[in-house]
Amino acid sequence: MKALKWIGIVVVVLVVILLILPFVIPVNSFKPTIESKASAALGRQVQLGNLSLSLITGSLGVDNLSISDDPKFSSSPFLTAKSVKVGVEMIPLIFSKQVNVTGITIDSPQVMMLKDPSGKWNFSSIGGSAAKSAPASPSSSTSSNSATGAVSVGKLELEDGQITLGNTNSQKRSVYTNVNLTASDVSTKTNFPVTFSMGLPGGGTMKIDGKVGPIDETDAALTPQDVKLTISGMNLSATGLLDPSLGLGGIADMDANLVSGNGDMATKGQLKLSKALLVAGGSPATVPAVIDFDTKYNLPKGTGVLNPSTLKIGNAAAKLNGTYKSEGDNFVVDLKIVGDSMPAKDLEGFLPAIAVNLPQGATLSTGTLSTNLHITGATNRLVTDGNIGLFNGTLAGFDLGSKMGAISALTGLKSSKDMKIEKMTTNIHMAPTGLKADNFNAVLPDLGTLVGAGTLDAKNNMNFNMVATLSHGVVGDLAAGGSQVAKLTGASGSNGCKDSGGTKIPFRIEGTTANPKFVPDTGGVAAGVLKSELGCAGGVGGLTNGLTKGNTADTINQLGGLFGKKKKP
Repeated sequence: MKALKWIGIVVVVLVVILLILPFVIPVNSFKPTIESKASAALGRQVQLGNLSLSLITGSLGVDNLSISDDPKFSSSPFLTAKSVKVGVEMIPLIFSKQVNVTGITIDSPQVMMLKDPSGKWNFSSIGGSAAKSAPASPSSSTSSNSATGAVSVGKLELEDGQITLGNTNSQKRSVYTNVNLTASDVSTKTNFPVTFSMGLPGGGTMKIDGKVGPIDETDAALTPQDVKLTISGMNLSATGLLDPSLGLGGIADMDANLVSGNGDMATKGQLKLSKALLVAGGSPATVPAVIDFDTKYNLPKGTGVLNPSTLKIGNAAAKLNGTYKSEGDNFVVDLKIVGDSMPAKDLEGFLPAIAVNLPQGATLSTGTLSTNLHITGATNRLVTDGNIGLFNGTLAGFDLGSKMGAISALTGLKSSKDMKIEKMTTNIHMAPTGLKADNFNAVLPDLGTLVGAGTLDAKNNMNFNMVATLSHGVVGDLAAGGSQVAKLTGASGSNGCKDSGGTKIPFRIEGTTANPKFVPDTGGVAAGVLKSELGCAGGVGGLTNGLTKGNTADTINQLGGLFGKKKKP
């Protein structure tokens, strides 16, 4: 019983000591020393609030922390936090008043990261040569050795922080929340393991897991890394990579390995883009685009090279390569995409992203697509130029004959549940605000050929001016049937305008890609296209003669009558 009594007394005494001793030890007297050592190590002015001591947890508590920014960037703090816990060795602290740090935990830090026009970051000078010119506390001279020697911490943690990212020449700022970091055996002279995560604007997360260090003494931004990078659910419009004002968007997921050293950063991995919407007036793609990429980026210059990579949509694959560079808030790219004989069926679900919606109820059941595209500009304002071709395709469930209405009655085009496409090629110019197609050329076995050009605006409105050239077989059927167009044009099967290759009919395509409307054009732009197409003397009967001999108005009036329009007086 006496033993228990003495044990109880010892416990009570220890508890009293643990509770009273922190008030006896003047911990705030350590503040100048801690501020001095921290300022010398970081090359930045470090200021601490009130200090408190917990013998139970073996830590110093700091009510407020402030680390100054590089004065070239801002007079505001680089980092602030309301509370910090510093793990210390108690025996040296109590008996020798020596502060040996075992760990640091920063709660709810607020970090401002800025980049200047040259590509330099405000954290580049942390811990480096800028320490000599950075503001120092009055007692920093007592810690000069610390500035040049190795600094190490057993464990460093940032919990529930926030990072604000921006450029000095722009007011735009991106805010990243739920920032958490854990680093063990942190040293300025060796590499050390790091786990980092944060929330992305508009949802999604980014995680980094690997090794970092040793800290680059000339530029902390160039510190070597060997990490695994994982991005989940990144909203491209919220991060500014696509223009949200135009309704553009997409969700990106990425798994990559990142290795950097000597200012070069190599990244290899896979990027998946889902629900892409790249042109105003389009709608989110229903299938993802997957890029197996390999890129190298020069950090000091802010320029990168995308090595030959692969863009895949289903079983359709294209080659992708080019260059990119950092300019202000955006990256500016110069990329090329080349695809040959890609299955059209696999690409169908991605077409809405570029505002191409197949007619209602129609599908691309067969065919291959080839493309050669050049993509340039800032990532939020990409411009694409090049050509696209569809070959041996079938647009199942699309009856061209019924859609063309009065034109079909004029031409004798027969209805069919599917539209066969021998080839369909065009040059395109695609910007966020819409799409323009030039030199459109389609060969349709059931009709003949279609040529023309047009636009697709931000509201998905089509405005195409076209000329259909009837095949000799169709013209022959018209002549045999004694149709009105045969009487007007003098069509006789194999006869007609030898240079033009067959009877030509001008028309417009209006409406939307999902619900196109084919409208006869007897006096508009398409008629002008028709006139330029007919370059032979004599021509195809009265139609060609009328256009080539200057009697355009009379001939157009005759065509207008066939379409149910009144003749001009």
